[in-house]
Amino acid sequence: MPAHVRKGDSVMVTSGDDKGRVGEVLSVDPKNAQVVVKGINLQTKHLKKTQQAPQGGVIQREAPIHISKVSPVVDGKAVRVGFRVQADGTKARVARHHGKDIKVLNVVAPARSGAAKAAPVKAAPAKAEKPAKAEGKTTKTKKTAK
Repeated sequence: MPAHVRKGDSVMVTSGDDKGRVGEVLSVDPKNAQVVVKGINLQTKHLKKTQQAPQGGVIQREAPIHISKVSPVVDGKAVRVGFRVQADGTKARVARHHGKDIKVLNVVAPARSGAAKAAPVKAAPAKAEKPAKAEGKTTKTKKTAK
């Protein structure tokens, strides 16, 4: 299923400590269903002194939040998202109540004509048959007792 938010979208947090705040999506992790939003869910990290950071110190950085806790923003309001395939074959995300396009996605498939011809089906290549086992005596090995 396509995600309702993408990198670069402006989103509003719908629950949690940052409820009602708006930010831009910096990254999306579809495997874990999480997003990182600029300026939202800031956490403090204490850095040890290293050669790259000789001072060390305390920094704040954005932590990921669950994708279900954010919604795209259209005209300053959080909206639910639907998908619409346009006549030219592109797929667009659409705000459910406003009907405005959020962002046009890549081309899914070209528009089909009414009478499509079926592609000829190729026959599977024949497998070489294994030689049949010879019937008759079978050899058994005897275990010798010591």
